[in-house]
Amino acid sequence: MNAAAKPGAGSAKSVDTPAFARFEWMLAGRYLRSRRRETFISVIAGFSFLGITLGVATLIIVMAVMNGFRGELLSKILGINGHLLVQPIGSELDDYDAVAARIENLEGVTFTLPFVEGQALISGPSGAFGALVRGVREPDLVKLPLVASTVSVGTLEGFDTAGGLAIGTRMARQLGVTVGDTVTLVVPRGNVTALGVTPRVKGYPVRAIFEIGMSEYDGTIAFMPLEEAQLFFNQEGIVTGIEVFTDDPDSVGPMRTAVEEGAGRPAFVSDWRARNMTFFSALEVERNVMFLILTLIVLVAALNIISGMTMLVKDKGRDIAILRTMGATRGTILRVFLITGASIGVVGTLAGFLLGFLVCLNVESIRQGISWLTSTELFSPELYFLSRLPADMDSGETFTVVVMAMVLSLLATLYPAWRAARLDPVEALRYE
Repeated sequence: MNAAAKPGAGSAKSVDTPAFARFEWMLAGRYLRSRRRETFISVIAGFSFLGITLGVATLIIVMAVMNGFRGELLSKILGINGHLLVQPIGSELDDYDAVAARIENLEGVTFTLPFVEGQALISGPSGAFGALVRGVREPDLVKLPLVASTVSVGTLEGFDTAGGLAIGTRMARQLGVTVGDTVTLVVPRGNVTALGVTPRVKGYPVRAIFEIGMSEYDGTIAFMPLEEAQLFFNQEGIVTGIEVFTDDPDSVGPMRTAVEEGAGRPAFVSDWRARNMTFFSALEVERNVMFLILTLIVLVAALNIISGMTMLVKDKGRDIAILRTMGATRGTILRVFLITGASIGVVGTLAGFLLGFLVCLNVESIRQGISWLTSTELFSPELYFLSRLPADMDSGETFTVVVMAMVLSLLATLYPAWRAARLDPVEALRYE
């Protein structure tokens, strides 16, 4: 029998190497490195890498900023307002001391804060505008760390007896006043005379200036001693409501019934989630939509991997055919191109995570630098309520982004790698 009659003569026996052997990694590394005639393919791979990096970094940064924005707003809102609000039904809240004491004895309640609240026109040397005046006692005001620990000028000591106001930095700046200066409060329902009700106008010295860090509070709220507020707003002996602060703001739902029963009188109890439902629902919708939109950036970058790998397979058709005739199996070819494409996605994802992490750590400095270079105010406190740009990277959310990017990159590599493994050596070498 001659050699021509022997089946399989002239071709090497296919021997499958161990999965992801060193030879496959070495060959994939050579395909990732550019040569003179393969520069265009390497440029496409570079853009794919850059797209994955920027997509992952952008997604991490935006989600961290939105998490930080929500967290900061939540901490400011809950730092000033109670987790539960008790308001009277049917009659005025004139037994507020007894009601507050009963509620404060309930399990899970940290402290209670009776208050008088009213709107007034506040004026100073630089202007006049509407303000929300809250009457509270000094011991209760000291229990609010966002106010007591942020007093920059003046002091809260002797707040009840001094007869002055505690205002925010933005309000002080807009009024053009500082500690010791006098501001004027005007309310339409004041003194009752024979000619009717006349507006009440009274001047108060500024005793303390605080900076909460939320423009909505720093520019609109003024604190006044409780007894003085009762006289000023014609509410002698009564309060507007009682703020209830709890150990866990997220568990206020089950406590509403207990607080209603503990009040010992007809009362309407609402929690912070119900009072701010529209605002936080809008934030949650915006957060989810931004996640979906920015995910498309990562998806487009993954599609770039498909185009780059497809061109690489077409360019390496002769090399694939030679490897097949030398004994490389389809599995070997599949793994080589799988490693090549997946390397772009994995390294790009890790680079994007590192870039996003570094930006989140320095996001406020970056904002200030861009504002200085462009002579504009980015993240204006008047629009976004906060005086600084927050960023809070959630570990679970960041892990999800990284895994999603890697999975998309791997899926984008499967089709080109399968095409390379299915390449027929005879067809590839027919015209060589």
